[in-house]
Amino acid sequence: QLQASGGGLVQAGDSLRLSCAVSGRTFSDYAMGWFRQAPGQERQFVAGISRSGRKIAYAEAVKGRYTVSSDSARTTVNLRMNGLRPEDTAVYFCAAGWARWDEVRGSPKEYSIWGQGTQVTVSS
Repeated sequence: QLQASGGGLVQAGDSLRLSCAVSGRTFSDYAMGWFRQAPGQERQFVAGISRSGRKIAYAEAVKGRYTVSSDSARTTVNLRMNGLRPEDTAVYFCAAGWARWDEVRGSPKEYSIWGQGTQVTVSS
């Protein structure tokens, strides 16, 4: 139901755009998020967008470099990543979590539907 794509191998300073394609159902009542997980580390929040799309939040490590967006029909959630750094290397996941309120969810535990992940590798 969630299909992430757009990862790859890039050099430091380059940009990538990840896309999360939504299919099989609508997610109008769901908050959407991007997470990443590096080897040996826990999955961490990167960026999120509320069910209405009006509220957006970013992890401090990516603030000012990443931009999350969604179309109005919530069929695609994109993550634009600029100024990539070697420490951004990880598997990136998109996720959806039902939200009673219009808020951004920051914990992986608040998301029940996950895509398969796409690898982002940034060389120095």
